Amino acid sequence: MSNLNKVLIMGNLTRDPEIRHTPKGTAVGDLGIAVNRRVKAGDEWTDETTFIDATVWGNTAENVGKYLTKGRGVFIEGRLQLDTWDDKESGQKRSKLKVVAESVQFLPGKNDGERRESAPAQQSAPAPDDDGGDDIPF
Repeated sequence: MSNLNKVLIMGNLTRDPEIRHTPKGTAVGDLGIAVNRRVKAGDEWTDETTFIDATVWGNTAENVGKYLTKGRGVFIEGRLQLDTWDDKESGQKRSKLKVVAESVQFLPGKNDGERRESAPAQQSAPAPDDDGGDDIPF
């Protein structure tokens, strides 16, 4: 049986991208994305918001950090990854499902006039292996 792990997300950034570098110098960025869905409750329409965390790597992370700010629209293609860890305070096992971005398209958003520079339309880079990506040359 074949397997497929593919996700498409379109929404707005909930915060400025947080960019850092691995010990070998590979850029990695964390994004928060809000995705709205209109739902009808009785006679009224309301927005149902889902908050999603995403990670970007390499040149894509560098460009996301350079061009995107809170409120900007993005379209992300990627895969789901489950992170697990032990909570240091409670000792309990914790987990979080996130998106590892393979492609990021920059879209207009509420802060479109506040962009730092003229942004490219799309950034793509292969997501690293599960070993943290230090072996990916960018």
